[in-house]
Amino acid sequence: MGLLCCFDGGNNAQRKEEDRIASAEALAKAAEAAQRRQEEFEKSAAGRAVRAQQQAVAKQAASANKGEPVLKWSMG
Repeated sequence: MGLLCCFDGGNNAQRKEEDRIASAEALAKAAEAAQRRQEEFEKSAAGRAVRAQQQAVAKQAASANKGEPVLKWSMG
């Protein structure tokens, strides 16, 4: 049984390499598709609304704390 692995003529290594290449190609295609979806979303009205909301939240967070400590401690 242990000798059967030697009689495949190297097809196992070739098949693994082909699988690795196919996997890398699929990953690249998926990344390209995700990038296209992200760009389309950013161009859409919903994407612009999300960006405006994020900017408003960031602006509010930056102006909310005007030098006042967040936690106040007093001995009592």
